[in-house]
Amino acid sequence: MKKINIAVVGATGMVGRNFLQVLEDRDFPFDNLYCFASERSAGQILTCKGKEYVVEPLNEQSFDRDIQIALFSAGGDTSLKYSPIAASKGVIVVDNSSAFRMDPEVPLVVPEVNPEALENHKNIIANPNCSTIQAVVALKPLYDKYGIERVVYSTYQAVSGSGVKGMTDLEEGLKGNHLKKAYPHPIAGNCLPQIDVFLDNGYTKEEMKMIDESKKIMNDQSLRITATTVRVPIFYSHSESINVELKKPFEVEDVKALFASSPGIVLQDDPANSVYPLASEAAGKDLVYVGRVRRDFSVENGLNLWVVADNTRKGAATNAVQIAELLVNRF
Repeated sequence: MKKINIAVVGATGMVGRNFLQVLEDRDFPFDNLYCFASERSAGQILTCKGKEYVVEPLNEQSFDRDIQIALFSAGGDTSLKYSPIAASKGVIVVDNSSAFRMDPEVPLVVPEVNPEALENHKNIIANPNCSTIQAVVALKPLYDKYGIERVVYSTYQAVSGSGVKGMTDLEEGLKGNHLKKAYPHPIAGNCLPQIDVFLDNGYTKEEMKMIDESKKIMNDQSLRITATTVRVPIFYSHSESINVELKKPFEVEDVKALFASSPGIVLQDDPANSVYPLASEAAGKDLVYVGRVRRDFSVENGLNLWVVADNTRKGAATNAVQIAELLVNRF
């Protein structure tokens, strides 16, 4: 890859710091790196590839320099204000917030699933929701080979998906200090069937994100999808039970072989030896782990999966950096 200049917006936040770590881990080829954050974070020192960078305050002049790609993770309001400014100056924005995900003019991209969506970008590209990313990586090979009639998502999502407040609630709760900074109830010792706010249809915003984003990424609005998303008291990695009704008959061993040969997926499926994806083992990694592959006997062509990935890596920073790699390599 040719070297470019890259910016990280929201560099001092949890995902922003993961951007820097993933850029280093994947040896992303940049000449210059610019780190932006709020005024209160300006002046902090961050490190990437052994070099120190001073965090600059984000403002309307931040992109008046030679920057090709900007990775944003500073919240929806910041993205809505500054992404168009950056895009107008020729910077390609990869935005991790929900601000542009359902905008029909903005591609919503998971590199293993729909890289072709990047062809028509207009300098803003959306990074999907963390729980959606790992789900569609697992669904894509099934969709291509068998077709999909219906999907039922049940998620078990880590507190890091709520940022520092979620982590603090669990850390303090494990000490007996049951805080409620991130959640309406203490998270330690609980499973909370509420992620984000409830909507008029009875679903939470997180559940509707999974439904709507999956359809957009798979480019199939006819998909029938339902979801229940649950916050659980672990720090990293989202786990998902995915029930799929396929259009064509299948053999379970063929499905396992398909997953084993699919990009971005690691098959961990040896129930006799208690081998299946674990949140603790997925933490810090960039892949999607699939196991518990078995037939659902209650419906024709039904299939059950257990899918696990690190929500801060593949579910956020890694997916964004993979998009940047595609931009440099192919577009």
